[in-house]
Amino acid sequence: MPEFFNVLPPDEARELLFRHLTAVLPAETLPTHHANGRVTSKAVFAPHALPQFRRSTMDGYAVRAADTFGASESLPAFLQVIGEVPMGKPATVVLGLGQAAIVHTGGMIPETADAVVQIEQTQTVSGDRLSVNGERVPFEIEVLKSVAVGQNVLQVGEDVGLQAEILPAGHILRPQDVGGLLALGITAVSVVRRPRVGILATGDEVIHPEKVAGPGQIRDINSYTVAGLVEQAGGVPVLGGIIRDNFAALETAAASLLAETDMLVMSAGSSVSVRDMTVQVVDGLGKPGVLLHGVATRPGKPTIVGAVAGKPVLGLPGNPVSAMVQFDMFGVPAIYRMQGVQKMPRRGLVWAQLSQNIASESGREDYIPARLDDGQEGLIATPVFGKSNLIYTLVNADGLIKIPLNKGGLLAGDWVEVRLF
Repeated sequence: MPEFFNVLPPDEARELLFRHLTAVLPAETLPTHHANGRVTSKAVFAPHALPQFRRSTMDGYAVRAADTFGASESLPAFLQVIGEVPMGKPATVVLGLGQAAIVHTGGMIPETADAVVQIEQTQTVSGDRLSVNGERVPFEIEVLKSVAVGQNVLQVGEDVGLQAEILPAGHILRPQDVGGLLALGITAVSVVRRPRVGILATGDEVIHPEKVAGPGQIRDINSYTVAGLVEQAGGVPVLGGIIRDNFAALETAAASLLAETDMLVMSAGSSVSVRDMTVQVVDGLGKPGVLLHGVATRPGKPTIVGAVAGKPVLGLPGNPVSAMVQFDMFGVPAIYRMQGVQKMPRRGLVWAQLSQNIASESGREDYIPARLDDGQEGLIATPVFGKSNLIYTLVNADGLIKIPLNKGGLLAGDWVEVRLF
């Protein structure tokens, strides 16, 4: 049996793959309210300032701050309220010395006002707030606390300045980003086309999940777990079905699926044995072909990382745990990179105290499934040990503990970082 060749640590293997990927995929325009989770294809700039007018952050009274200086409960400032600024309307009230206007949260501030006194810091001393013939009758209030210039007021452009870059290219749009765009009247946004990822399962023993498994047969789950990871990363999975252990059939199916997608993933057929043809198939698809066969990790050492004409091509181990872990390590970052995301988004990471020792071998990264429980000092991480061909090892886990490349294991009581699924 031939030996693994060109085995690299995961970080170096990813960089090798990235160097062989082509430019970001083409852009398309979407309604902003449908763009959550998509990636911006170019920087977005503010067409106007936000807020566009000075707004109150409190219910209360718009005032000239100088008229309140020195005010306190024992020595209040007396102001005459001469009008009200209706919500959604321009502030036409003109304040003179010792005057104020009623304003509401989010309402416009009169040009002659420079602060807002919140209503809780005032009390009415004369007159009332009833309207006479549709107009507000002036009344007097006591201001029980002074305010500074600009207090309780949002200034023009305080949130976003005119022509400011609000989102860079390669930004994954979140709900708050969608809201921010719509606040500026940006109702359509240019995003990168979602990468199409072709997925092939291989093996004479693999059958469709709907079929009844006979002796020696297993249901295809890798196609669907990988498809789920593709969707989470913003890609579009394209299932190519199950290919038997026939070189010509696999070669034809792989070439056809790669031609219509942006990435090709094949599960099984990646270990070094006479029946495994994935390496030959990848090399036959085009240049440069196989970049490396073997990654310094467990599970999933025999992973194949390749590229053909700028498209990533991966050969994943058949064991479902290995397939998921390795696609998360290589396929998911490649999907983000093809959308122009230069830095992997920060995903769920928590710190937990290890419940027991974990052995490891120096020279490789180990990923150990773990269950999380509440403890007296925080979360407790309990390893979920199982072979990499047992999918319920991951079903019963909440995340993965990473054992660094050159660390010979972890001890009970250590605080470890758990990468949530």
